Amino acid sequence: MKRINYLAKGILAALVVVMFAQCSGKKTDADESVTAMGVAPSGLKIAYVEIDTLLTKYTFWNDLNEMMMKKEENIRATLNQKARELDAEGKEFQRKVQNNAFVSRERAEQENARLVKKQQDLQELQSRLTNELQAENQKNSLQLRDSINSFLKIYNKKHKYSMIFSNTGFDNLLYADKAYNITNDIIEGLNERYAPSQKKK
Repeated sequence: MKRINYLAKGILAALVVVMFAQCSGKKTDADESVTAMGVAPSGLKIAYVEIDTLLTKYTFWNDLNEMMMKKEENIRATLNQKARELDAEGKEFQRKVQNNAFVSRERAEQENARLVKKQQDLQELQSRLTNELQAENQKNSLQLRDSINSFLKIYNKKHKYSMIFSNTGFDNLLYADKAYNITNDIIEGLNERYAPSQKKK
């Protein structure tokens, strides 16, 4: 029985040695899949950008956000003012109805129809302005992405990175050596590139 165990262990050891020799001797499909999964081949140059930091320090994006906040405040102020006016007119209408101030029932119905129409117009205005604001926000997001992508192409002509990752919190990179962090370089370059267009204004 012991002899069978020794024999089995000897065969197993021999198989392990043969497999190890084969694996180290030639590149297999498994090797290729390991490389594809992120084990960097020699010479691969990688970096990452912290998107949260970039967005807080990129002047172009901050200017866009400030402009959009002002626009949103203006829309809110306009809608609130119109809503207050409508509310005041509605209360005045109720007061007149209670005091029989309308010369005829037909006149009261006309005034009521006018107020209903005004309320519908206000709802339509709110919907239209909200949709316009959303469309502009989407356009701004595309502009942001295009400006970053455009700059990275120029930046990478000099630095020759094989890959540049984006990182938002822990969404993409669970761990990365700070040596690969090029966020400040990118922010500085983007802001320098944006500065001339500011001077033209």
